[in-house]
Amino acid sequence: MTMNQTISPPSIASSVIDLIGHTPLLDLTRIVRKLGLEGRLLAKCEMNNPGLSKKDRVALAMIDAARRDGRLREGQTVVEMTSGNTGTGLALVCAALGHPFVAVMSRGNTPERAAHMHALGAEVVLVDQLPQSVPGQVTGEDLKEVEKAADRITVERNAFRAGQFSNEANVLAHESTTGPELWRQSGESIEVYLDCPGTAGSFTGVARFLKSRNPAIRCYVVEPQGARVLAERGEDCLCVDSAGHKIQGAGYARTDDDLPLFDRTLADGYLTVTDDQAIEAARLLARTEGLMGGYSTGAHLAAAIELLRTTEKGRTIAFLACDSGLKYLSTDLFESIG
Repeated sequence: MTMNQTISPPSIASSVIDLIGHTPLLDLTRIVRKLGLEGRLLAKCEMNNPGLSKKDRVALAMIDAARRDGRLREGQTVVEMTSGNTGTGLALVCAALGHPFVAVMSRGNTPERAAHMHALGAEVVLVDQLPQSVPGQVTGEDLKEVEKAADRITVERNAFRAGQFSNEANVLAHESTTGPELWRQSGESIEVYLDCPGTAGSFTGVARFLKSRNPAIRCYVVEPQGARVLAERGEDCLCVDSAGHKIQGAGYARTDDDLPLFDRTLADGYLTVTDDQAIEAARLLARTEGLMGGYSTGAHLAAAIELLRTTEKGRTIAFLACDSGLKYLSTDLFESIG
């Protein structure tokens, strides 16, 4: 099975793979009205994918491409380093296609993510954080340790390494499905798109498609405060304090050299969001619109609200609600009831 943007999903799916993509687009009218904003906020509900995140698209695209060109053999083990979402997508795709899957993840990511992958049949290898790291805040240095472990396991198992940080199928997944869906669902009305890069696959893929339809669309990069590496080079300023933040799966303080999928020519501006802003926005989204997203979704909403209040007042801004808030119940993203 392959990803096909032009064909709608069947009424009765024959595989979980058929459930990936075609996620709804939600007009956040209640938030706009509550905050007295001028303009429109459109959130693409990627938590409606079967693995509860946008990464299901990437997982399917990478495995499909590797099977078609012979890099991945029938029944061969797949290995990937992950913050949890790509791993969950790979776990369900590999289960459907008969590939054992090994997810390699930092202990700094939420236990819900590890449990989700394990429930889908994945072998989950947890890598300790560095002594100076803060639990729940995975740094670029922590990620390097995870990468070393993934490389080692790939060799030991004679496995296929998905390689989401450099695999062009990551970008293609969003350029061929997410972008076209956004454009069609919005009635071709999008004027601004923003994205908090992890691998940069969704930023590059969606921005590339949208600008191919309307070059005037402005695309913004959102980074956590303290990890503004991309903005530093883009604006020629010193703005990196530390890589520690709570926005899991993004903002690893990786430069262009470490993010080969990031296409800087597509970026029209750079925005910064604090942990508190991301948390406040995620809670606002849940309580006002009934949509429960994670930290990166909160970061997207916080940045979009700031744009509607300033330079993009009156515009139509689209962003991805990247994953489900259910993946973060062990964190302080949502207040405990007891």
